[in-house]
Amino acid sequence: MSVPELTPEEITQLLGQHPAWSLTREGKAITRTFQFRDFSEAWGFMSRVALLAETQDHHPEWFNVYAKVEVTLTTHDAGASGGLSQRDAVMAQAIDAL
Repeated sequence: MSVPELTPEEITQLLGQHPAWSLTREGKAITRTFQFRDFSEAWGFMSRVALLAETQDHHPEWFNVYAKVEVTLTTHDAGASGGLSQRDAVMAQAIDAL
């Protein structure tokens, strides 16, 4: 089942509301890097995001090295080949609220 992609105007609005996120993958994803004091703090953040992801049934792509966590949001079911959807906007807002 295909999920509606965000329009270019909605993507601009999303980035305006969440300026720490950057557009990537030719406009099909957003990414943000979080820097923490240590691995334990980074792991705690990832655990909180994992609980949000399970609740929303929308899971991030991420990469962790010690105190750094890189998060990428995209909707694989959006459009013909994936893209940004309202699910990503909701998840970015939830992550930013942590």
